[in-house]
Amino acid sequence: MPTLPPEHPGPARDEPHRLRTVAESFGSDPGRYDRSRPRYPGALIERIATAAAGGAVLDVGCGTGIAARQLRAAGCRVRGVEPDARMAAVARRDGIEVDTGRFEEWDPTGRVFDAVVAGQAWHWIDPAAGAVRAARVLVPGGRLTVFWNAFQLPLPVAEAVAASCERVMPGAPFDFSAVTKPAAEGYRPFQDMAADGMRRSGGFRDPDLWRFDWERRYTRDEWLEQMPTQGAFTRLAPDALAEVLASAGSAIDALGGAFTMPYATVAVSAARAGSAGSAG
Repeated sequence: MPTLPPEHPGPARDEPHRLRTVAESFGSDPGRYDRSRPRYPGALIERIATAAAGGAVLDVGCGTGIAARQLRAAGCRVRGVEPDARMAAVARRDGIEVDTGRFEEWDPTGRVFDAVVAGQAWHWIDPAAGAVRAARVLVPGGRLTVFWNAFQLPLPVAEAVAASCERVMPGAPFDFSAVTKPAAEGYRPFQDMAADGMRRSGGFRDPDLWRFDWERRYTRDEWLEQMPTQGAFTRLAPDALAEVLASAGSAIDALGGAFTMPYATVAVSAARAGSAGSAG
């Protein structure tokens, strides 16, 4: 399911970045997060790296460094900004330079970058303030690219997860039926918010929408390892989480103990406006 289903009611529907207790919950088990979260498709990483002519990339909300390591392997020099010190510590152990803090208040100390990226994180950042700050640290023509991995569980597994979540979290601010809907549909509001923020900032050309389709095979244990890192579950009581995982596990067992997950990595990318020499 999306890190935060966009059907969340009230003010958070359009302002997920204000839900700080959820946004700051992913560092509760950073090792599990880093082990189990999927990587990003090579075609996306190559597209970002190729466009970043000078090779300097700022990874906003870099977490444990998943995207940063992929970009570094593609030849980029990557610096991260991450609000959670626990997540940042994992990235630093892999040699990623990370500043700890929220991007909206981050001081670039005169640095400029050829690309700014955010993987699975831009919805936790004020889309308007974030776009303005990104434009200030990009070289003219440098791209801001924000992206998410959207997945589609097999219907029997999705239905089992949704039903168990309804039982253990009655009244929770999530639409659990979202897991049964088409993969990228849940992220469309995040894409729209990101694109609107880029347009309103006045610092970017018209944004482009990118999509990369791919698949990954999961065993039962591999999927159950990843589930607790998702936003709906990071703060769930252990007994309630165990019930959700048991339901998902039983549904996967009924499929033979493994399944192939279709993914759609969706991105919004825009080039910084301005003439050469106007950065900063």
